Amino acid sequence: MLESCQMADPDPALTKRHRLYNAFALSQNTRQDRLAILAFIRKTMKPERYIRSPEKFEPMRSNLNVALAFTGLAVNAAGVVESVERAETLSEAKRRAQELRADLNVRGAHPDVLKFCSEELLADNYFHAVLEAVKSVGEKIRAKTGLTDDGSALVDRALAGNPPMLAINALANDSQISEQKGFANMVRGTFGMFRNPTAHAARITWQMSKEDAEDLFSIVSLIHRRLDRATMPPRV
Repeated sequence: MLESCQMADPDPALTKRHRLYNAFALSQNTRQDRLAILAFIRKTMKPERYIRSPEKFEPMRSNLNVALAFTGLAVNAAGVVESVERAETLSEAKRRAQELRADLNVRGAHPDVLKFCSEELLADNYFHAVLEAVKSVGEKIRAKTGLTDDGSALVDRALAGNPPMLAINALANDSQISEQKGFANMVRGTFGMFRNPTAHAARITWQMSKEDAEDLFSIVSLIHRRLDRATMPPRV
């Protein structure tokens, strides 16, 4: 990549990051412009280079853009370097919110989940954002049923009855009935994992990774979509 950008590689025996730093510094000091470095960024950030590992592109782009922000540049989703408003300060929480929202948009996360990707909720770690998203599931169930329960009691009354107050399918055969029971168990398990963290001190200090948060948001998104389509069967 350095050769393709006509940049010298002065220290090929060094580790990659020091090797690149020295190559960039030499190019900048020699040329007195950033054109070669920008060319390197353009070539390395071409989306087609990530065909075999597309999951690496967005995290790479997000981290790169944090550094580029202070120069008034950014790499867009097409891999093009473009001008943006120059950043003056770095907010870790804001960066987390932007990265998480970008990744969840790619995953097609439910709109009711995306609104919990805020700087305030991500100031410490990702756990609080996931906790609030899980709470929104209970709010949606209560809004659709008129119930006032919470946690397992809410799931049992709303999703596990015979018939349930909210059905995610027609309940026309054993397969659909099993699906309904499985959905109730999934919601119950999600509540059990995150509801009422103040009763479990370990939960409050749980250092959740971004990857775990994204996976859990995907589960909550699935639950929200099923609840959106759920109907109330007639009760005899």
